[in-house]
Amino acid sequence: MRFLPCGDRAVLVECDSQSAVLGLHGALAASRPPGIIELVPAARTVLVVVKPRVIALETTRTWIERAAQGGTPERRADAGSPVVVIDTVYDGDDLAPLADILGVSAREIVERHTAAEWDVAFSGFAPGFAYLVSADWPFDVPRLDSPRTRVPRGSVALAADFSGVYPRESPGGWQLIGRTDAELWNDTADPPALLVPGGRVRFREVAP
Repeated sequence: MRFLPCGDRAVLVECDSQSAVLGLHGALAASRPPGIIELVPAARTVLVVVKPRVIALETTRTWIERAAQGGTPERRADAGSPVVVIDTVYDGDDLAPLADILGVSAREIVERHTAAEWDVAFSGFAPGFAYLVSADWPFDVPRLDSPRTRVPRGSVALAADFSGVYPRESPGGWQLIGRTDAELWNDTADPPALLVPGGRVRFREVAP
């Protein structure tokens, strides 16, 4: 873990792995002092945004170091958070070709995808898009050689060791394995994103 400069209102912490980011984010969220405005996890970093009049950057750094020492660096997302269940129809255009690439059956991909408990590692790409990781997921999935110019809203997809759901129609290069009617983003909800960092997710297979 190392600190990187990030202006006079934030501290950027770089971690050694995605699971270390999850652990640090969970430890910070559990011990958040006054003056911490936002915690933003990413693939290898956690951005901590502060209110300088309430908490100084040096004090923030000390808090982060203590939280990291007291937590479990490689732990998963908050085990106490509720599990969001995503009902999914597994009929994606890339499911069968991807099974050939991975050397397994399409049914095995579906069964492993639904059996895994997924953690929301971080958000990005589009409002409501959550990058999901799971210790139960064994595959490293290649992205498409040529990204699609249009991926339908609600597409359930895979790329590298991530799974995700497209919250709206957009371009994309992930492998599409299914679809869902779940609403990933709602401007009027609090929070507007269905899947937030630190949360847990399961996919449930349903009939078309």
